[in-house]
Amino acid sequence: MLNEKKERIILGIDPGTAVMGYGIILEKGNKTELLSMGVVKMTHLDDPFLKLQRIFEKTVVLIDQYKPDVLAIEAPFYGKNIQVLLKLGRAQGTAIAAALSRNISVTEYSPRKIKQSITGNGNATKEQVAAMLQRLLNFKETPEFLDATDGLAVALCHSFQKVATSGKSKTYSGWESFVSDNKVKVKGLAVKTKK
Repeated sequence: MLNEKKERIILGIDPGTAVMGYGIILEKGNKTELLSMGVVKMTHLDDPFLKLQRIFEKTVVLIDQYKPDVLAIEAPFYGKNIQVLLKLGRAQGTAIAAALSRNISVTEYSPRKIKQSITGNGNATKEQVAAMLQRLLNFKETPEFLDATDGLAVALCHSFQKVATSGKSKTYSGWESFVSDNKVKVKGLAVKTKK
């Protein structure tokens, strides 16, 4: 049997070298509460190493302030431009190093896995992810940069990955069966059912 804490703080980071998004949530039993979300802007910095320093320092400040139990971070995705991938990898590695310097465990999620866990669609847009987060975490303000909600999505994705310790995990055959068993979680969402 695993000895699970009743409360857990998760720091989620969407790494970037121009804008880094972050979100912090608190799990209390079956409830999840938004603690903070925001961005670290680095567009004014030309030196790539100063950007990495800023990522490291801001991540450490967030860790020291909120005392998260885990860092959940988005994995770089492969695009057509290998230089972008390398820059994202450096940004991600720097945030991971900051967490490890404070003995915080790290879990990485692919962009598709994050979108899938939040919206049910691995190809969802940033706007769709943000709208679902507003419903799930009950906040109204839309951040200036969607990188903030992307960071929050990483944290919530990690929260959804809880492993059942009883040995009896529930599987679902589709969205309808999940909704019928989780009415509280999806309250207020319009669900289309097949006829």
